[in-house]
Amino acid sequence: MRSAQEPNRNGGLMTPSPRPRIQSQFQSTVSVQKNRRFNILILVFRFAAFCFSLASAIFMYTNSRGSGSPQWYHFDAFRFVAIAAAIVALYSLFEIGASVWEISRGATVFPEVVQVWFDFSHDQVFAYMLLSADSAGTALARTLRERDTCTANNAFCVQSDISVALGFAGFMFLGFSSLLSGFRVICFILNGSRFHM
Repeated sequence: MRSAQEPNRNGGLMTPSPRPRIQSQFQSTVSVQKNRRFNILILVFRFAAFCFSLASAIFMYTNSRGSGSPQWYHFDAFRFVAIAAAIVALYSLFEIGASVWEISRGATVFPEVVQVWFDFSHDQVFAYMLLSADSAGTALARTLRERDTCTANNAFCVQSDISVALGFAGFMFLGFSSLLSGFRVICFILNGSRFHM
C-alpha cells in the first residue's frame, strides 16, 4: 500500500484531500432491483405484522359472552394484550405507508438518518412490548385453565388463546422487520446509506 507522501505516477506528491470523499450517485440497475426487492420484503413483513396484530386486538376486544361470563377487561394481562396489539397494529399501518412511500418515490418520509434509526428503535420497542404482553396473556390463560374457569366458559378461553397466538405471530413478523431494519442501520453506519451496495 502506498503512503500519502509517496510520489504518484505524474511525479507529484500525493496529499490527502481536505474535502470528504463524495460518494457517487450512480446506482446500477442490479442494485436498484435489489433495493426494491428488499423494500418489498420489509413491506410484506410489516403487512403481516399489521394483520396479525389487528386480528389479535379484535379477538380480544370482542371476547365478551354475557353478564355471567368473565370479561377480558377484568384481567390486567388481557387488557395488556389488547392494548399492545392495537398499538402495534397502528404502528405497522404507519410503517406500511412509509414503505409504500419509499417504494413509489424512492425516498424516505423522514431524512434518511432519522428514518433508519426511527424504524429500528420502534421495531425493537414494539416487538418487545408485544412479546411481553403475549407472555403475560399466556400465563393468565394457563392460570384460568387450572382454575376451572375454562370449564364453565370454554369459548372465552378459546378466544383468549387465539388472540394471544395471533399476537405471537404478529411479534414474529415484527421481529423479522426488526432484523431487516437492523441490517439497514448497519449499512448506514458502514456505507453512509441505508442501501447495501
